[in-house]
Amino acid sequence: MKIAVFGSAFNPPSLGHKSVIDSLGHFDKVLLLPSISHAWGKQMLEYTSRCELVDAFIQDLTLHNVERSKVEEQLDKPGQSVTTFAVLSQLSEDFPQSEITFVLGPDNLFNFSKFYKAEEILSKWSVMACPEKVAIRSTDIRNRLANGASVDELTTPSVARILQSNHYY
Repeated sequence: MKIAVFGSAFNPPSLGHKSVIDSLGHFDKVLLLPSISHAWGKQMLEYTSRCELVDAFIQDLTLHNVERSKVEEQLDKPGQSVTTFAVLSQLSEDFPQSEITFVLGPDNLFNFSKFYKAEEILSKWSVMACPEKVAIRSTDIRNRLANGASVDELTTPSVARILQSNHYY
């Protein structure tokens, strides 16, 4: 089985994220991996709220091979970040017969050398840079919400509804 692991803050999920996922249709399974704590201290909406948004996003996508991974929850220790290396190691244990590919979005591509054990990641797993085909960023959504504007054309319908009804960001 071929598994793509797409890690992101998903702060919140956007149509830019969707455009990356649309490029991953040749994988048997696409695991969306919202970061539980950001390695470089990025401020994010609470993890459980972002998971709720990712779950709604996945429902809206209606793709049979996409699911949210809970591996970061299993690996989380208070005060420590969960590294990509730890995630990929755990997923290799969970799916020993699978070929795992770590998918990088444009934000992380330029910072990959800063990843913990970046060279070892490259030697053990496939890494695929997958730029967004739609230039819509989570920042765009947060800025629109902060200004009281609609985000309907920037994310999926369920995510837009949750963001607006819960007054996130």
